[in-house]
Amino acid sequence: QIELVVSGGDSVQAGGSLTLSCRLTGSDYSSICMAWFRQVPGKEREGLASVDSYGSPSYSDSVKGRFTIFKDRAKNTLYLQMNSLKPEDTAMYYCAADLWVQCTWSRADFASWSQGTHVTVSS
Repeated sequence: QIELVVSGGDSVQAGGSLTLSCRLTGSDYSSICMAWFRQVPGKEREGLASVDSYGSPSYSDSVKGRFTIFKDRAKNTLYLQMNSLKPEDTAMYYCAADLWVQCTWSRADFASWSQGTHVTVSS
């Protein structure tokens, strides 16, 4: 059974940086798709970025060029490095995982989800 534990949420100033971590247990990276999502109250969960089992990333237009998704296989941990943060990045952030060959952030029906970690960006 896949379990995901996320950490790293914090309050930062606009323009600042933050890195979120998501530790995976119960599986390895051999055939797993992982992704980052965020959600604000009253809105649908938004896919941000995904990385497939080969380490190939994909990004939504809203974060491309500012956020970087990567994983450390030795630590079984997924990261989201967030730079040039904006107030509109304020949200609850989640990581997700599933055994998909066609890895994508554009669908939210992942089988496994972390608890959320909150990011607040103040102007």
